[in-house]
Amino acid sequence: MLPAPNRLRERSEFASAIRSPGAMRAGSRILVVHANVTDSRAGLPPRVGFVVSKAVGNAVVRNRTKRRLRAAIASELAGIPAGVDVVVRAQPAAAKATFAELSESLKPLLHKVIRRFEVAR
Repeated sequence: MLPAPNRLRERSEFASAIRSPGAMRAGSRILVVHANVTDSRAGLPPRVGFVVSKAVGNAVVRNRTKRRLRAAIASELAGIPAGVDVVVRAQPAAAKATFAELSESLKPLLHKVIRRFEVAR
């Protein structure tokens, strides 16, 4: 479980991370990682949210996928700069992926979007 200050909860927060100007995206066959930085969040802890739609599978599969993604992102949380909102969206192929495959797919995508923010600044 992620600490409360590190969780995206509201629909508007997810939309802001995905659709706002300046939002970055990197994707693979298994996952898509969206990220955004806003001036109003400067200095605040990074927040993470997960989108696992019904296309991934039934409730059991979706919840298992979210648990695995939460565990994978928890180890990477220290590397996310302050003020960044991240949304991890699972593709249908994530249903059959193991924890190791999800983790291996997540790390480079996360680092890719974070690097883009550092270059843009």
